[in-house]
Amino acid sequence: MRNNNVLNLRRSLPCMSWSPKNLYNLWKRTAGPAAEELTFKLTTQQTVFQQRWRSKAAVRAYHGDFIPEKVFKRWYLPQNIPDVRPKRQVFSGGDKLDLEEFARRKLRAKQKEQELEDEIEQKGMAPVGSLMFVEVERRLDVFLFRTCFVHSVYEARRLIIHGYVKLNGRKHSKANTRLAPGDMISVDPEAIRFFNKPPPHVLYDDVINGNRVEPKVTKDAPDNVEVAAEETSEVPAEVAQAAVEETSNASTEAAPEVAKEKPKETKKAAQQTSKDNKGSGGKKSHIVEASKKDLTPFYLPAYASPWLFIPAYIEVSFKTCSAVYVRHPTARPGYSEIPTPYDADGALIRYAWEWYNQRRPRMRSQSQLARSPEDRVVTVAQALHKDWTRTLDPGWTLAPHKDTPENIAAYKERQWKREAVASAN
Repeated sequence: MRNNNVLNLRRSLPCMSWSPKNLYNLWKRTAGPAAEELTFKLTTQQTVFQQRWRSKAAVRAYHGDFIPEKVFKRWYLPQNIPDVRPKRQVFSGGDKLDLEEFARRKLRAKQKEQELEDEIEQKGMAPVGSLMFVEVERRLDVFLFRTCFVHSVYEARRLIIHGYVKLNGRKHSKANTRLAPGDMISVDPEAIRFFNKPPPHVLYDDVINGNRVEPKVTKDAPDNVEVAAEETSEVPAEVAQAAVEETSNASTEAAPEVAKEKPKETKKAAQQTSKDNKGSGGKKSHIVEASKKDLTPFYLPAYASPWLFIPAYIEVSFKTCSAVYVRHPTARPGYSEIPTPYDADGALIRYAWEWYNQRRPRMRSQSQLARSPEDRVVTVAQALHKDWTRTLDPGWTLAPHKDTPENIAAYKERQWKREAVASAN
């Protein structure tokens, strides 16, 4: 179970949220005073165990802090990370070497190696350390957060559990579902908070009108009203009435004189303005441009600009409130498609991988694979091949729709009873 206070300013560990507190934690860990705790040097007093422990804690706080540690180690860690070191071509002697020299392929291979080395010097090798979180990015709740339809991954889980999200056109309420390439999700627009006006005590940006709405302080309002009432009550009623009579008399006396001095042009202008005011009076007093009438009201949370990005493996349609998981995230030299607040191939990610590589389960039996979280690859295979079954033990098979721990145990009991009866006979 995750920590309830995920935005703790003392721990200052970034998580998947657009909160201003999380932005402060991100600054504190990357460029602030707490950044030195996660910058590991060659000469340090920390042991390797301490460095790996801190790296693991910082990485897990952002990538799936809501996933239990045991489940994360068993189901969300890849078997290995791709090797991106350049592979040199080795030429053997004999007739093959003579043929390659004759075809001038050796010179071309050397040129390709030199180009690859130059590219590595400029951009560096592909940051494959972040690919250890590919399975986490495939989760439905994390994918929904990456589409920018919600302000946090916890809000995404709430929408999924409450039935506001559809997967491939059907309502889906399991947040731990792992998507397959080509899966599409759609969100109910009424459930998206950006389309609903926030309460008055929340700071937000009115995108259509282009202004920032500051929160209203409601606690001091009754006190101010009472003070204003006391100040007005101190003024005598006779003095106030006399002042009103004087101002009314002065206005009535000055009105005809001003009217005589006004030229004709000002009268025409006044008539035109009065007509315009009549046309726009009443309910239509608020002048709205024609381009703004068709726009959907959108209220963006404050300090949300650093989080407004969409990874390359996602295609989003904001008009229909839907998104498609195009492919699995990858990495290329100098760029990683998996968003992370730390260096994608730095010491922090490497230490975290070393920690989990030593402590994860080494083997996964077929029965354990049957109890794995729901995977869209299984459903896609079932849709393509209706007779598809998953082998659990060498002696028996089980249909995917019965692939639950209870059904597995019951099926094994029936098999054991049948074998016992057969051996007795």
